[in-house]
Amino acid sequence: MNESRKPHGAGRSTFDLIDTKRFFEMLNVHRSMVLLDLGAGSGDYTIPLAEAAGSEGRIYAVDAWAEGLTRVRQRASDRHLHNITTLVADANKRIPLDDGIIDICLMATVLHDLLRDGTGETVLRETVRVLKPGGRLAVLEFKKIEGSPGPPLTIRLSEEDVENLLTPFDFRIDSVSDVGKYHYLLIASPSG
Repeated sequence: MNESRKPHGAGRSTFDLIDTKRFFEMLNVHRSMVLLDLGAGSGDYTIPLAEAAGSEGRIYAVDAWAEGLTRVRQRASDRHLHNITTLVADANKRIPLDDGIIDICLMATVLHDLLRDGTGETVLRETVRVLKPGGRLAVLEFKKIEGSPGPPLTIRLSEEDVENLLTPFDFRIDSVSDVGKYHYLLIASPSG
């Protein structure tokens, strides 16, 4: 996909806007975990997650924006990180991973964009499929408040909106916490 046809929000990162210490406390990434950064963009979350998982861990950076994933590979190479696999894919069609291999799936300010491009049903069903038993989904979104930064208010998802999206897929909400002035992080686990 060329630069002019990149997905909604591609190339913009929120990493510098969040409380990264609180974010990583809530995620509770351990060495040797297998992580999925869904909608990875150019890797602003992928790189620190790969560092947190260590050489024993693995992180899959999935995005429909091929140019962003090229940047992920370059940044990983610059940092001598060998635990990142990049995959070009449209998560609203299929996540190109085997069943039950992911400890944590992160959707960092991408769920609202995925909903622009579809109903969210496929991406959520696919997320359940790739999570290990006991795996977790972490959804970082803009608070549903007026103003910049972030998408228009009509596109933003409140914590309740996300919970309502996840409930039909048998997710239970484990925690919701502010991770900065503009963002919250919701952690959910499949009930089954």
